[in-house]
Amino acid sequence: MTQSRHVPVMLQRCLDMLAPALERPGAVVVDCTLGLGGHSEALLSRFPDARLVALDRDKEALRLSGERLAPFGDRATLVHAVYDELPDVLDRLDLPRVQGVLFDLGVSSMQLDEADRGFAYAQDAPLDMRMDQTTGISAAEVLNTYPPGELVRILRAYGEEKQAKRIVSAVVRERDKEPFSNSARLVELIRDSLPQAAKRTGGNPAKRTFQALRIEVNGELTVLERAIPAAVTSLAVGGRIAVLSYHSLEDRLVKQVFAAGAANTAPPGLPVVPERYQPRLKLLTRGAELPTEEEVAENRRAAPARLRGAQRIREDAE
Repeated sequence: MTQSRHVPVMLQRCLDMLAPALERPGAVVVDCTLGLGGHSEALLSRFPDARLVALDRDKEALRLSGERLAPFGDRATLVHAVYDELPDVLDRLDLPRVQGVLFDLGVSSMQLDEADRGFAYAQDAPLDMRMDQTTGISAAEVLNTYPPGELVRILRAYGEEKQAKRIVSAVVRERDKEPFSNSARLVELIRDSLPQAAKRTGGNPAKRTFQALRIEVNGELTVLERAIPAAVTSLAVGGRIAVLSYHSLEDRLVKQVFAAGAANTAPPGLPVVPERYQPRLKLLTRGAELPTEEEVAENRRAAPARLRGAQRIREDAE
């Protein structure tokens, strides 16, 4: 276990953003992406009267953070769940409303650091990429069984990969000879199939393909489309939500949900806007906030982070 794993991204800023809601007596905060528990530990330490509910789909992450958060006793409730299951989790715990919600949508540093999980393109590993290894299909199965057109769609939509067709035709040619099982072979194939100009920009040329496969394997965007609105709905009036995302697809989705909540929905031309059309949310960030240069220097995984926050300012219209 390396210490570098335990550096939560934009930690201070997230705590400050949630503070006005979590300093209230009896506050409940949900960490929807527990990971190794860095954000959760900081929330419990900074807000000594708050109760934490933390979700993760990865059983190994739950085990490790359980050890880390054990000193906080029954203030921390850890749940094996995907974050779009938040309404069911809160229902089971008899918590109709919460004061704070935090999402850190980056792949857990534990998953990146455990070589055999297959998330990282920098080391050879089985092509798995499932955040919950007890369910679902692996990245190797996606590569070996999806029709070419579907693979192209995934690489374009989830990886924003301009060379998707070129990469997929190479994948299809190679998988017919021998199915894919390890990451090194895929990385090499991507390098070989890209034109020189494409290799010179934007870091490792395999990065976008690996991102696309990870999103597909874990249904990340589909889950997020349900999870962010559900989290907003679970907030009490005055409650706050902070979301850290790491690529433009996630950030766009968060931005859309927050913008819709912060807009008034009245038909045009009304002289007075009735209560039911008033915004439900107040935005706490102007655009997306970025990590500081100092933070990026200390923790390279913070570099792509984008933080958005919002506050619940009224109940939904009946």
